[in-house]
Amino acid sequence: MSGRERVSADAAARGVAIEFVSRPAAKSLEEAAALIGVEPREIVKTLVVKRSDGTFLFALIPGDKQISWPKLRALVGVNKLQLPDPAVALEATGYERGTITPLGSTTEWPVYADESIAGRIAMGAGEHGYSLLVDSGDLIRAFGATVADISQ
Repeated sequence: MSGRERVSADAAARGVAIEFVSRPAAKSLEEAAALIGVEPREIVKTLVVKRSDGTFLFALIPGDKQISWPKLRALVGVNKLQLPDPAVALEATGYERGTITPLGSTTEWPVYADESIAGRIAMGAGEHGYSLLVDSGDLIRAFGATVADISQ
């Protein structure tokens, strides 16, 4: 099953409406935003974050912000978090960097979403060459995501 097929099946099972948009490769988040006609803040980066116990979580961060490690560590209640190597992220989710989304992940990890995410957003679509458009509220509800200030 392709990445987009996994995303579609999971979205349907969760009752989340999605749309795939074909997009050529971009050299930056700003270029990707321009290619699909959205603002950089409307692109949400799905970061795979590794805990010291070897488990993972997803952190959803607006494109115009960076993750705040101190805020996320305090929220999760741990002293150490890190971004894994691309191969480890692929093993944990079934998706390559740049395509990662919680939808259709091979393992359902907890989702933490920055409180500034709102409205229709674009994110990884499970495979290169596409972006996924989804209502952020629907996505957050579907995963029971923890919503908090986790960016800077």
